[in-house]
Amino acid sequence: MSRILHIPNDIKKVLIVSFLNLVLYHYPLYKYVISKLDISEGKNVFFILSLVVFLLIFNSIVFYIVLFLLRKIGKWLLIFLFNISAIAVYFINTYGIVINKAMISNVLNSQLEEVNGFWSISLFIYIILFGLIPSIYIYKIKFTDFRIKNFLIYLLLSLTTLTSLAYANKSNWLWVNRNLKNIKTIAMPWSYIINTTRYYSHKNKENKKEILLPKATHLKRNEKNVVVLVIGESARSKNFSLYGYEKNTNPLLSKIDKLYKFNAKSNDTYTSEGVKSILSHKKGRELYESLPSYLYRNDVDVFWRTTNWGEPKIKTKSYQTREDLAKLVDWQKADFDEVLLSGLKEQIISSKKDKIFVVIHMYTSHGPEYYKKYPSEFNNFKPVCKEPALKKCVKEELINAYDNTILYTDYILSSLIKELKELKNYKPSMIFISDHGESLGEDDLYMHGLPKSMAPKEQLEIPFIVWSPSIEIKADKKNETLSQYYIFHSVMDALGISSPIYDENKSVFLK
Repeated sequence: MSRILHIPNDIKKVLIVSFLNLVLYHYPLYKYVISKLDISEGKNVFFILSLVVFLLIFNSIVFYIVLFLLRKIGKWLLIFLFNISAIAVYFINTYGIVINKAMISNVLNSQLEEVNGFWSISLFIYIILFGLIPSIYIYKIKFTDFRIKNFLIYLLLSLTTLTSLAYANKSNWLWVNRNLKNIKTIAMPWSYIINTTRYYSHKNKENKKEILLPKATHLKRNEKNVVVLVIGESARSKNFSLYGYEKNTNPLLSKIDKLYKFNAKSNDTYTSEGVKSILSHKKGRELYESLPSYLYRNDVDVFWRTTNWGEPKIKTKSYQTREDLAKLVDWQKADFDEVLLSGLKEQIISSKKDKIFVVIHMYTSHGPEYYKKYPSEFNNFKPVCKEPALKKCVKEELINAYDNTILYTDYILSSLIKELKELKNYKPSMIFISDHGESLGEDDLYMHGLPKSMAPKEQLEIPFIVWSPSIEIKADKKNETLSQYYIFHSVMDALGISSPIYDENKSVFLK
């Protein structure tokens, strides 16, 4: 009898590895499944247990193949996956993110400065407990126990069991089909493996060459126009006093004449897609020429100033980063986004063109370390959260830190407008819009990056602020919710430029 029940060592080992994977990295999955099912009076318990067993067996088959075929390489691959899973679960549990294609895009396009902001004691604990410790067991696995005969028998028994479980739960197939998209974002390691594959597949399918837009026409060649587009980072309209927020986060902008606000929604919840939408003339997956490149090709001086990243392919006269601009100011100011204004007026005045377009891409409200994004004199709302693991923050302290970034944004925008007013020979305009919004603990969600279909309004509702003393605004647009695609056509209006792709209905300006 004991001989019949004997489990070969190779199968024991892959089952243990699969069990560790199931226990350590699937709490978000169990939480999601239980929240979506009625478990009162023992309902759906068999289905939940079946799902656990299904995952245990399915993963063990894959892990066996990896270890049996790849040997040492397979061992190190599993160690790598376990540590990535530990980090992924930390971010899911701490910030409420989901691992989809958009989130993979965020990760792969992150800069060291952004990554450094997430380090915390909690993250180290996750890596040690859920990554390094189980890796020790995987490292000690010996390959002498692995037998092709054992694997084939186990594969046959496993497939039979999986098929039986699927058939026994056929009444729940519809539920699985409806929820599979969300399950794939929290099942480890498949969430990041599948979505990384999807990300690169999508990148390869994108047309490699930009589709050039039709030639533009300068309507008023002798009129000097300058438009400054400021792209905010993670700024949500809910925390702007211009939009009715109870705290006075816009003390300077609120005193400026000819300043207009519009309700707007972002096209998505992450930077690269938000910035792409802001610089595009219409919605679509095609790689159309971006607004800066288009204007530059049509005899407009284009200057790009950034402390951020994630923009699409652009061609400009000048592209300046924080490091470039830091050479023009006191080193202390270079740590914050006001460095984006350094030498701007002089740069505009030195231009020989009548049409000038400036893009300022900010970083001010990006989490989790909001308190590091503004100088100490803007620490107006106190106390503030200084914990990267935002769940540990007192909610009021978290919001105070974020509100101070909006207060600092108010200062930067008002300072910019003051400089533009000094350009006596130009008709200036300033447009501010954010790439996306931000969650600050509402519904236990933090920061941004959720799929648009799941995202709360805090991650989608963004400020759209315009200052233009010499151009009239369309009054009816104040009652609409505008998209980020309005920027392209509004900028063309403000510069006095027309084109076959110009859409008058998507401009906030009167001609």
